[in-house]
Amino acid sequence: MPQDSTADSSSPSPELVAIQQMMGEIASLRQEISQLAALPQQVEQLEQRLLMVGDVYRYETLQEQLATQQWFAADKETVKLIADIASVSDLEELSPRDIRGFSCGELQVIDRLWTTYSNGRFGFSVQVQTYQELGGTLETTIGEDIKLIQRWGAVLGWRDGVSEQKPEGDRWRKCDELEFSLDAPKGCHPSRWWNSPYGSRMTNYFLNRLITCEM
Repeated sequence: MPQDSTADSSSPSPELVAIQQMMGEIASLRQEISQLAALPQQVEQLEQRLLMVGDVYRYETLQEQLATQQWFAADKETVKLIADIASVSDLEELSPRDIRGFSCGELQVIDRLWTTYSNGRFGFSVQVQTYQELGGTLETTIGEDIKLIQRWGAVLGWRDGVSEQKPEGDRWRKCDELEFSLDAPKGCHPSRWWNSPYGSRMTNYFLNRLITCEM
């Protein structure tokens, strides 16, 4: 006796079941792909946080300013950070000799933030590399080679009157006269911190510390 053709009409066909399973697998795969696509951004955010592991909140303001290219504000914040790390309220309280014991880790965090958000244009490591390219060494920092410091400052855009006949320039520019954008000379910032009341002595001591810290 033939079966009623409408008896199983409510049950999905094997083909439909297979299609539904396939669609479910595709949806699951799309979700995995979406998660993978977001992975680089998540890794970047994690790396940015890891940069500040020592004290996340201490560097948060600097990170936000650099991320939004507020170079002038970040330059001032860098000075505050160094004073805070050194436990002083004013840079005049921080002597060149105090720099000898300055934490390499703290300097590296500040530097990494500057280099990361400026695409390698700014940062302590960029500045010390320029100094070394001009012939600077630990020995020249100990000898406090003034002419070398002047030539270095000229390359960073910190000195006026620079010419072929006078590559070291003739005067130091005030911090507010500098260009606070990515158009500034490579290594120009952070700049305000270098304007120490101890002059070139502090500059040489700090360069010495950066080299010692292998920046």
